Amino acid sequence: MSQLFNDTPTACLALADGTVFYGQGFGATGTTVAELCFNTAMTGYQEIMTDPSYAGQIVTFTFPHIGNVGVNPDDDEASDPVAAGMVVKWMPTQSSNWRAVQELGDWLAARGRIAIGGIDTRRLARAIRQTGAPHVALEHNPDGVFDIEALVQKARDFPGLEGLDLARDVTCAQTYRWDEMRWAWPEGYSRQTNPTHKVVAIDYGAKRNILRCLASAGCDVTVLPATATAEDILAHDPDGVFLSNGPGDPAATGEYAVPMIREILDKTDLPVFGICLGHQMLALALGAKTVKMSHGHHGANHPVKDTETGKVEITSMNHGFAVDGQTLPEGVVETHVSLFDGSNCGIRMKDRPVFSVQQHPEASPGPQDSYYLFERFVASMDTAKRVDA
Repeated sequence: MSQLFNDTPTACLALADGTVFYGQGFGATGTTVAELCFNTAMTGYQEIMTDPSYAGQIVTFTFPHIGNVGVNPDDDEASDPVAAGMVVKWMPTQSSNWRAVQELGDWLAARGRIAIGGIDTRRLARAIRQTGAPHVALEHNPDGVFDIEALVQKARDFPGLEGLDLARDVTCAQTYRWDEMRWAWPEGYSRQTNPTHKVVAIDYGAKRNILRCLASAGCDVTVLPATATAEDILAHDPDGVFLSNGPGDPAATGEYAVPMIREILDKTDLPVFGICLGHQMLALALGAKTVKMSHGHHGANHPVKDTETGKVEITSMNHGFAVDGQTLPEGVVETHVSLFDGSNCGIRMKDRPVFSVQQHPEASPGPQDSYYLFERFVASMDTAKRVDA
């Protein structure tokens, strides 16, 4: 059934349960199908849209002021948006920020990403919390013509993220070096010229600011594709191994990532640090299990408790799967938990410098409470070097 709107609706969001939201389209035209999540961050919409961890997802922004600072190349976490689409309450106004070089809508259109505005995002977020992240179809048609039945069916036909290895889709095509450090006023990004440790970073969908944090902490970073083998990694003679963030089902990515991590742990005493999907990969390699969450954790205001110090950190998060803390094997300690739902947010091996966290300590966007974890990783490499000396 086709439906024609002569007034304002130029976009339509159809949920698999038959619920339909109408609004104003911006960005690219066309149709996209994905899982729908919501993000509670008040800043950083550009970083969120370019975060490779959002592959296969459309993001609902609960904060209404989206697009007000435009976009600029310095804030990209990847070369292009990775999230499938964007849902916002208010249509973006003309940007007002000295760093803006392009309007959000033009940026999305040039990169083939669809967005819809004028949506009751509070209602949508409540629905996601109550029933879980739905499968949806989003269409932007300036003519206002929508085949609702076909859109609902497309949403129902979407296979979902369970069982999907999306790391292969977003990882780098080949090995490369990274030496750019964190942005700082007034020079912007500068280069690491005096690194103290060689780190191999496995790219499951690595954000640029994670790599910048490693460089700023004194690391000479070599980035390898997600499918790199232990032999590939050890050929670089690293002082430590980093496992990056990324999208998709960790169990699917783990089919090739877990054997590699286990081989690294079996053959070496190298420090290992994982974030997000890298945290889940490490947990699987150590014998734990992962589970699909109802609606996941997406935002820059998530409280996480360090179970060993009692300290509470406000963190940036983006994940729809979690490590099942009840399945951690002997010799592995749970170090962090979410204060929202008690889910696992960190682990470490008792007798080795191997640890990981679910949150994003690079804080792009978000608070910097967890940045110390990069320093902990460097300190573990310092200690390992002294032991070997």
